[in-house]
Amino acid sequence: MQSSHPIGIFDSGFGGLTVFKAIKERLPQYDYLYLGDNARAPYGDRSLDIVYEYTLQAVEWMFAQGCPLIILACNTASAEALRKIQMNDLPRMGAEKRVLGVIRPTAEIIGKYTKKNAVGVLGTHGTIDSYIYPVEISEFYPGVQVFQHACPMWVPMIENNEHISSAAEHFVKQDLEKLLQQCPDIDTVLLGCTHYPLLLNTIKKHLPPGVRVVTQGEIVADSLAEYLQRNTEIENQLTQGGQVTFYTTDSPAYFDKHGSAFFGEEVHSQHVRL
Repeated sequence: MQSSHPIGIFDSGFGGLTVFKAIKERLPQYDYLYLGDNARAPYGDRSLDIVYEYTLQAVEWMFAQGCPLIILACNTASAEALRKIQMNDLPRMGAEKRVLGVIRPTAEIIGKYTKKNAVGVLGTHGTIDSYIYPVEISEFYPGVQVFQHACPMWVPMIENNEHISSAAEHFVKQDLEKLLQQCPDIDTVLLGCTHYPLLLNTIKKHLPPGVRVVTQGEIVADSLAEYLQRNTEIENQLTQGGQVTFYTTDSPAYFDKHGSAFFGEEVHSQHVRL
């Protein structure tokens, strides 16, 4: 990989593949390296220190593979590790390297979707407890109220291919009711976890008419395209061969079997130990 300088895409497991899919469709010319830390997923209920430790290990490994730019395509990692890595670790790793997340691009645009200034956010405990979405959204849209709800059962259901089961229907309906009970004016619901798009049809089914569901893939892809246009010193480091490489810390056979549901096409991964 040293002769190649791909864009790195990191997630605790499969969810980041939904973001990667949108990025690859928007910017197909670049080389990409995807790493899923499936052996230690999910991150959502882990402590802040552990999420930071695991995310930093992944970032250091991806830099060592030649990635000049890494996208944390994981809301929990973006919420609990990104800022610390940017402030404390990047200075020693090299001024030419960058690590970006999925939360800020979403916060920058989410206010444009709501007409009643009421946004609901669904995510893991780690993301919701960090309170990062209300803080970030208020920076760009001070008049928008943000209501949050953690959905701890959703990622395990999706990871175990149970997202089209009756159990999924039950938990989605229950969690949406709890979110909407906080404010009757919520007209925009953000899926603040990159796994959740696999539940999109079920989520829409149990929301009132007129409530918009926002996923992050296209938002992050558009934001990345704009970032590369503005930061030519980063863009010039990237190789453009259209090559895609997948790595997982768990079984490649397991990753390949389940990853296609998130990525929309077959994936062929290699094992790595962090």
